[in-house]
Amino acid sequence: MTAFILATANAHKADEMRAVLLPLGVQLEDRPAGVADVEETGATLEENALLKARALTEATGRAAIADDTGLFVDALNGRPGVRSARYAGEGASYDDNVTKLLRELSGVPTPRTARFVTVIAAAYPDGTSFCVEGVLEGAISEARAGDQGFGYDPVFVPDVEGRSLAQLSAREKNELSHRGRALRALCEELAKR
Repeated sequence: MTAFILATANAHKADEMRAVLLPLGVQLEDRPAGVADVEETGATLEENALLKARALTEATGRAAIADDTGLFVDALNGRPGVRSARYAGEGASYDDNVTKLLRELSGVPTPRTARFVTVIAAAYPDGTSFCVEGVLEGAISEARAGDQGFGYDPVFVPDVEGRSLAQLSAREKNELSHRGRALRALCEELAKR
C-alpha cells in the first residue's frame, strides 16, 4: 500500500481524501503536530499545492501530498479562484465566504456558471514531484441549499446534478466532485510510476 503524509489539517478535506484513496490502496497519515502550516503565496493552485507538499516532505523526510482548491466564477472574472478560502478576508469562515460570493452575484442572471478546480501535488524525498487536477463544472445558485459538505458546497450546483454539493451524501459527492476526480487522477498517475 502506498503511503503519504497529508499536508492538510482541514478535517473535512482529510475525510474526503481518505474516503476516496483508502479503497484505491493509498494510505494517508496525518501531518505531524509540530509541522506548521505553509503560507499559500503561489499565484496558482498548482504553485500552492506544490509549496505545501514540498514543505511537508522537507520537514518529515517522507512522501507527502497536498491539495489546493479554487472556485472560479465566470461572472466574477474567475474570482474567488486561488483565494477561495480567504475570499472574505484572512480567517474568514465558510459562511463569510459564501455570503460575500452571493452578495457579489446579486442581480447576475442564472445560470451563473462556475467550476471547482482541485490540484493535488505529490512530493518525494528525492526532490521529484508531480501534480494532477480535477474539475467540476456547475453554477452558483441564488441561495444556500443542503447541510452536507463544507465551503461553497451549499451554493454550487454541478452540471451533472440538480442538487447542490451540500445536498449530496458523502458517497455521491466523492463520486463526482472535483476533489474526487483529482484523487482518482492521482491514483492513475501512481499506477504509472
